[in-house]
Amino acid sequence: MSAPATERAEAATERTSAAGDPAERGSLDIDRAVLRKIAEHAADCVSGTTRAPRRIVGVGVGTQGSSARLTGPDRELRVRLDLALRYPAPVRDAVREVRERVREELSRQAGCRVTAVEVTVSALVPAPKRDRVE
Repeated sequence: MSAPATERAEAATERTSAAGDPAERGSLDIDRAVLRKIAEHAADCVSGTTRAPRRIVGVGVGTQGSSARLTGPDRELRVRLDLALRYPAPVRDAVREVRERVREELSRQAGCRVTAVEVTVSALVPAPKRDRVE
C-alpha cells in the first residue's frame, strides 16, 4: 500500500473502533408495514403464484398480488397470507415453497423469526389463452 492509502485505512480503523461494537451503537426498529411488504414480495416471487383479478361491485379494477397480515412479536412472528395460484399448479408444492420463501426472506432481511405461515389460496387463475393462428 502507498502511504496515503495506509493512512486512510488506519483512519477508517480508528473511526470503526471509536464507534464501538455494532450491537452497542443503537437500535433498529422495522415497521410492520415493511415486514408485511417483505412477506408479500417473497410470496409473489414464488413460481406458481400469480396476480388475481380485482373486482369492486363486479367491475374489474386491475389485479392484486399476495396479501399478508402479521401478528405476534418480531421474535415469534405469525404470518397469514392470502394469494392466488396459476391453474393447474400443484397447490401443495407451491404453498410449501411460499412458506419456505417467506420464512427465509423475513429472517434474512429483517432478522425476524417466523413461527407460522398460514396460507389461504383464494383463487386459481388459468393461464392466459394463446391466440390460434389459422
